[in-house]
Amino acid sequence: MSAGCTRLPSTAKVASPEPEKPGGTQVPAQPRLADRRKSEHRKRSWEVNMATAWGLRWGLSRTGMLLLAPPARCARRALHRQVDGTTFQSIYSLDKLYPESKGADTAWKVPEHAKQASSYIPLDRLSISYCRSSGPGGQNVNKVNSKAEVRFHLASADWIEEPVRQKIALTHKNKINKAGELVLTSESSRYQFRNLAECLQKIRDMIAEASQVPKEPSKEDARLQRLRIEKMNRERLRQKRLNSALKTSRRMTMD
Repeated sequence: MSAGCTRLPSTAKVASPEPEKPGGTQVPAQPRLADRRKSEHRKRSWEVNMATAWGLRWGLSRTGMLLLAPPARCARRALHRQVDGTTFQSIYSLDKLYPESKGADTAWKVPEHAKQASSYIPLDRLSISYCRSSGPGGQNVNKVNSKAEVRFHLASADWIEEPVRQKIALTHKNKINKAGELVLTSESSRYQFRNLAECLQKIRDMIAEASQVPKEPSKEDARLQRLRIEKMNRERLRQKRLNSALKTSRRMTMD
């Protein structure tokens, strides 16, 4: 080896010359594996971002369409409703399944002849007072007069029908004092007006309950009720006989 030449280290790599085509032109070098992976990753990320943006735009437009009123989405349907005044009803709607029933059979109604069908209660005929609520302390419960007490003389309350007053006197006799006054109290709220409103609502409920006319049982219902009573009596007598036989068996015979 000549003195002017330097020796390359054994660890150094010499770039191999690019292959040549048969015509003498060089072939471009292929990209490395890491570069190809980065390119594919960027491409996939771009596709995912585009799909997400498209889905978001579609979802927002769909939501906007759903939030609009049906007449705004379909002018022809709105015009049809305005002209004909009709709406679509399914074959399973209650009007078609039960054409003769309008809910009048199941709805509870107050008799028309009763004066108390309206919820009017004359406040000038009531004695309203306030006192301190009972219970443990806290929230000014023992410091302010929040408990409401409403009382009125039941026998002289001409704004209630006489049969209704008699039924109230029998049903709620534990709320009537010796003076014949119906006393109602409420302390569920810390506000006076809410407790007063609850007392008035209790009076309305009592009047409505007493105004309800009991329904006459049909022949079938009366027969079933009679059969139930007979069965209950038979079972009661059978249990008495069993208890009597059990006590008889426990007796000790003295010889």
